Amino acid sequence: MTAEMATRWGIASAGKISSDYVTAMKALKDDHRVVAVGARSLADAQAFAKKHGVERAYGSYEELSRDPDVEIVYIGTIHPFHLPVAKLMVNAGKHVLCEKPLCINLKDTKELVALARQKKVFFMEGVWSRFFPVYKEMMKRINAGEIGDVIQVLCSFGHPLENIPRSVEKELGGGATLDLGVYCVQFASLIMGGERPEKVLAAGHLNDNGVDATTSATLVYSKGRVATLNCSIRCELPCEGIVVGTKGTLKVSSPVWCPVHLESPSGKFDSPLPDLGHSYIFKNGQGMMYEAADVRRCLQEGLLENPHITLDETLLLSEILESIRKQVGVTYPQDL
Repeated sequence: MTAEMATRWGIASAGKISSDYVTAMKALKDDHRVVAVGARSLADAQAFAKKHGVERAYGSYEELSRDPDVEIVYIGTIHPFHLPVAKLMVNAGKHVLCEKPLCINLKDTKELVALARQKKVFFMEGVWSRFFPVYKEMMKRINAGEIGDVIQVLCSFGHPLENIPRSVEKELGGGATLDLGVYCVQFASLIMGGERPEKVLAAGHLNDNGVDATTSATLVYSKGRVATLNCSIRCELPCEGIVVGTKGTLKVSSPVWCPVHLESPSGKFDSPLPDLGHSYIFKNGQGMMYEAADVRRCLQEGLLENPHITLDETLLLSEILESIRKQVGVTYPQDL
């Protein structure tokens, strides 16, 4: 593999998630090359570039979007900035992998998806969970009929995050649903084949900033299927995914958003992450390598969407998340 054949990345934001993403790509040898990083502060971009061996650092996202050597941009900003940064990159003709949730609300998500389709660039919401071997094994077993017809999905994600500003402040897109609940919703959506629920029922409690601290949602699907989802930024929940069918039960162990273990009637499945001597900020951060590898595959095949998380499903996830948090009573400045 020559450097010319590597997928050439630009990184938008020099934050923690971007750091893990770039570190994870080191497991993929010479397939990926990070050519530039952009941040709102040149000093931050330069520090990131020095730490990760990135070739160029820019003190603005505009400069990054104009770099002719950048093929695809990974957007790791907090989600209120996804819309403006992603629009900038798409309008510059860059392919985009943007962290989830794609946008604060459905209106902004529709705008971004429409723009990406109009400009004919590859565009994907970074639902990294979908690319873990455990998720692929789970769907293989379910589709083989191992647990019979799916009746119920149970999924939770909760962790004490009340000391993290981006998790609790409305202006930063805080709240349990957008921060953690997105993982539960995408889990249910995957099991249900990306089908739109017939009903979305939700309730919860708001914090003093007016974002949800704890939320419970029930998604009612066709054919007698139901998903029960719980998320909280106040307490530790089981953080596992359970799929109950007419013939048995399958369980994805914690952490359900980046799992390495599942159990079902045919036995256990383990897929430990490779230890390459790098350290990560977030749990199982090296698992972002699976997502990066699949993005490269899509680019090589000339795809504009990833079949594992299509733009239509991204729109559906946004629709469900908006319904949940509005029923709980959460509105953001972007909704006005």
